[in-house]
Amino acid sequence: MREKIIAALSTVFDPEIPMDIYNLGLIYDVKVNAEGEARIKMTLTAPNCPVAGSLPAEVERKARAVPGIKDVKLELTFDPPWDKSRMSPEARMLLGLDDIIPVDKLSRMRP
Repeated sequence: MREKIIAALSTVFDPEIPMDIYNLGLIYDVKVNAEGEARIKMTLTAPNCPVAGSLPAEVERKARAVPGIKDVKLELTFDPPWDKSRMSPEARMLLGLDDIIPVDKLSRMRP
């Protein structure tokens, strides 16, 4: 069930960044118990995010649509705050946020 919820949440896109919210790292945790109750902990890219009112509702709606899910409890948190390190490696690469040669290795290569 957890994987089905993650698949559903991977169809929700941040309107400002062309990437789904799961690979962006906005979903901190997904738990599902035997009774079909899901608990989702998520964040936004910033507390003043323009979709702060609509994105959590969309996440809850997508999770509730997964067959077998009876209830969804959504927790919106800003602790810890989101940053690009929470993104999947694929998301960082697709958005051009990864260095080809990491800066720490580059500095060791210089004389």
